[in-house]
Amino acid sequence: MDIHAAEEDDPFEEARERADNPMRRLFTEYGRENDRAFAVGVFGSVVARMLDLLPPVLLGLAVDAILRNDKAFGLPLVPDGLLPTTQTGQLVLTVGLIAAAFFGGAAFHWLRNWGWNGFAQHIQHAIRTDTYDKMQRLNMDFFADKQTGEMMSILSNDVNRLENFLNDGMNSMFRLSIMVLGIAGILVWINWQLAVVALVPVPLIAFFTLKFIRTIQPKYADVRASVGKVNSRLENNLGGIQVIKSANTEGYESDRVADASRDYFDANWDAIGTRIKFFPGLRVIAGVGFVLTFAIGGYWVLVFEQTGAAPWLFTEPLYTGEFVTFILLTQRFIWPMAQFGQIINMYQRARASAERIFGLMDTPARIAENPDAEPLSLDGGDVAYEHVSFSYDDEPILDDVSFTVDGGETFALVGPTGAGKSTVLKLLLRMYDVDDGEIRVDGQDLRDVTIQSLRQAVGYVSQETFLFYGSVAENIAYGTFDATREEIVEAAKLAEADEFITNLPDGYDTEVGERGVKLSGGQRQRIAIARAILKDPEILVLDEATSDVDTETEMLIQRSLDRLSEDRTTFAIAHRLSTVKDADQIVVLDDGRIVERGTHEDLLAEDGLYANLWAVQAGEIDELPQEFIERATQRRAQTDADDD
Repeated sequence: MDIHAAEEDDPFEEARERADNPMRRLFTEYGRENDRAFAVGVFGSVVARMLDLLPPVLLGLAVDAILRNDKAFGLPLVPDGLLPTTQTGQLVLTVGLIAAAFFGGAAFHWLRNWGWNGFAQHIQHAIRTDTYDKMQRLNMDFFADKQTGEMMSILSNDVNRLENFLNDGMNSMFRLSIMVLGIAGILVWINWQLAVVALVPVPLIAFFTLKFIRTIQPKYADVRASVGKVNSRLENNLGGIQVIKSANTEGYESDRVADASRDYFDANWDAIGTRIKFFPGLRVIAGVGFVLTFAIGGYWVLVFEQTGAAPWLFTEPLYTGEFVTFILLTQRFIWPMAQFGQIINMYQRARASAERIFGLMDTPARIAENPDAEPLSLDGGDVAYEHVSFSYDDEPILDDVSFTVDGGETFALVGPTGAGKSTVLKLLLRMYDVDDGEIRVDGQDLRDVTIQSLRQAVGYVSQETFLFYGSVAENIAYGTFDATREEIVEAAKLAEADEFITNLPDGYDTEVGERGVKLSGGQRQRIAIARAILKDPEILVLDEATSDVDTETEMLIQRSLDRLSEDRTTFAIAHRLSTVKDADQIVVLDDGRIVERGTHEDLLAEDGLYANLWAVQAGEIDELPQEFIERATQRRAQTDADDD
């Protein structure tokens, strides 16, 4: 597979292209909130590095002035009158200053690390929480083509990579910048002519670094895309491990994981190949500069000591101590120049991650709340759909759907798979917005009320019950966090759940496991119903709430639902028509349009689609019309094609 295939298939590619100057935004939007820690880090870096440079300078002065007595003892910025006059005193002062530089450097190194770590950790925390908050507020169509592993890759890997750059990368950048500038200044102060020789590698290092940046940037984008694919594959397989085992497809799934991992391997190895060529090349350039400085400087010292004059075109004297300082500092100067490549490498990785993070943050919400929206005011709970049409990705889903539900009525939606039933109710919750038409609750257009008040007024019980990791009581109280234990137990009793809950090892405090795996499907369903009872919503939405349970459990759940729907406006979707035959009004959808409506008896008398669906569930297959069977075959084929 081409290493760029991962990028081409990256579900966040459009978001990445949307991100404008992501690294600048990182510092302007988040760095300013942590400028105190940043200032501490910078201050600690400056002082610590200046103290690190002091011992070599003092050593050179001691060699020339104390040990060799080639020149007078003196310290920069210190008046000569304050300096000792004896060699012993000068040696003691020099040793004391070197020791103080080491101890002071250690203290400021700690301060530097405290500042940079605080800066990075606070930004990491803020970005992760902001990214998650943005992600969970996006519309459902955003999640339709994204896998959990891909989104986790942004919240975890990409955010951590930013933290790594802000801590290690920024720390190193300031540390090395201060060293390079400080050493360059000292070298020029000691002997500007030899400093020119030492700085020869700098333009070459800058040239190769720029070339490296332009080459590595797209490669890291491929790496970030492919690692999201690996995470998605692993998350998907671990979530479906029971299906994999029951289908005996471990080998097949291992191959698929291996393919995803190979794509990541190829992309990452391509980036590594570029990187491992770049850094040794920089070291060679740096090494040549050091050797050149040592050779010329060493010859210079020899000639000067023998003749008292500088060789070749040089005019400045070069003493032994100065040369020692020069060599020590040149080594410290050249290697940091080479290490700038590591910082640039970290920067490019961070930039690729920042593109994904800020691209996601800039993803426009399809549903925008009206700035003048008012809280929903409920009176009777009447709901009206007026000529509602809706499309998803330019594919029509609903076409001119209209109906009215009076407060307290039970309204059922039935129809073949893919008819648009769930979409009708998702529009009521404003998971999506209508393309045309209006949806009104007690006369209020949903687009004119706050989303929070709307969803607070609607209780939703779905076929696929999701329980959060935690206790049974916490899951029942989810969304009604101020509920007392007595209220939680009462809701469980009304949901026919109290008996099985009290028989659990720790009762209401029993941990349900991830996604509620420790409970059966029927138990999870009744906990979800208890959650809705505790919420006490004015409008209830039941989305095939009993379709995946056995007959006995269905009877218990149906009793719970009957209690829950009393005196509430209730919407129910059902494949098992027996669960909605007593509804006040039944609407039949087919291909996004209402084709029949009425009571159970009315629809049976019409002998249309509803009657045929009822005959299927009654086992009267031989009496079905051929046209209905052909339509069912076509629908099944279309559903399979959409799944593929």
